[in-house]
Amino acid sequence: MESTIASPSDDCELIYSRLSSDTLQFKLKGAWTIDHRIPAFTEAIKECQSSPQAREIHFETSELTAWDSGLLTFLLKLTEGCSQAGVEIKDETLPPGVQRLLHLATAVPERQGARRSRERISLLERIADAAIEFKQSAIDMLTFIGEVFSTLIAMLRGRARMRRSDLIVTIQECGSDALPIVSLISMLVGLILAFVGAVQLVMFGAQIYVASLVGIAMVRVMGAVMVGIIMAGRTGAAFAAQIGTMQVNEEIDALQTLGISPIEFLVLPRMLALMLMMPLLCLYADLMGILGGLIVGVGMLDIGIIEYYNMTKVSVGLNNFWIGLFHSAVFGVLIAVAGCLRGMQCGRSASAVGAAATSAVVTGIVSIVVATAIITLMCNIIGI
Repeated sequence: MESTIASPSDDCELIYSRLSSDTLQFKLKGAWTIDHRIPAFTEAIKECQSSPQAREIHFETSELTAWDSGLLTFLLKLTEGCSQAGVEIKDETLPPGVQRLLHLATAVPERQGARRSRERISLLERIADAAIEFKQSAIDMLTFIGEVFSTLIAMLRGRARMRRSDLIVTIQECGSDALPIVSLISMLVGLILAFVGAVQLVMFGAQIYVASLVGIAMVRVMGAVMVGIIMAGRTGAAFAAQIGTMQVNEEIDALQTLGISPIEFLVLPRMLALMLMMPLLCLYADLMGILGGLIVGVGMLDIGIIEYYNMTKVSVGLNNFWIGLFHSAVFGVLIAVAGCLRGMQCGRSASAVGAAATSAVVTGIVSIVVATAIITLMCNIIGI
């Protein structure tokens, strides 16, 4: 007795027949290649399940004209489904090449847990997992900060192993190489502040106070914040990607094997470079922001250059100046810690490097915003 399980095309057929009460035969006919519509393996499995006495499946391939990975995929799925039903697949009559590839594909058993589980996780479990992950992240961050702090102490004592050439190169990357983007963004921020202030101040004939608005805003907080955000996206991500790539290439493992601390050799030069360059970049950003306000004040509000300069000089005091520098120094530490920490935590794949760079930028920007809020609140409490 024969019956066709599926015949999606004339070139590829699967014919079912019963040799005995416990033996089934599948006849493979035509070209079983990915260019043809291969019968669904689920139909073959249904035929096996409809015969509860069946214990073996044989194949007849005399009319099989061509095959490729399409046939192999079908046979692997059929083998998996039949094994669950207690039916044994006999592959002695299959072409020798198919037999060898099937044995190779099934030589190593599937690792337990390799497949993604589709079980739905309850809200409580997800909250618990997030809490545990947050706790572990906090522990890792505190551990990293402690290692960096101890390394700084060792450097002050002259015991840290750090190459000066790495420090000089990183200073150049964090400093002079960042001047173009800092110039553009800071000047545009100064222009925007001047425009926004002028809309209201012109109504009262107080456009001269645009100089005070732009000067105080840029020097006190905006210059440092804009430089911090720029460096978080530019340098913090670069730190994470560089160290993450070293993690993928097992270079950090090699350093540890040689007895060299990655914190001293990789993290310390980057942190020192960013701590040194951030205040200088902040001063430069303040200057460019004030210059942007000057362009608006002189070009649109008919304020004289000397008048604008004198108003800025009177408005901007040393307190604002030192607060801005303090902001920038704190931001430098936060960006360096975020970038290097995410790089050290990077996994062993290319996607992990991208995730580390993204996480470094997000962590750095969030840290900058939080630190700005805390410092501003403290300054209001102190009264400066």
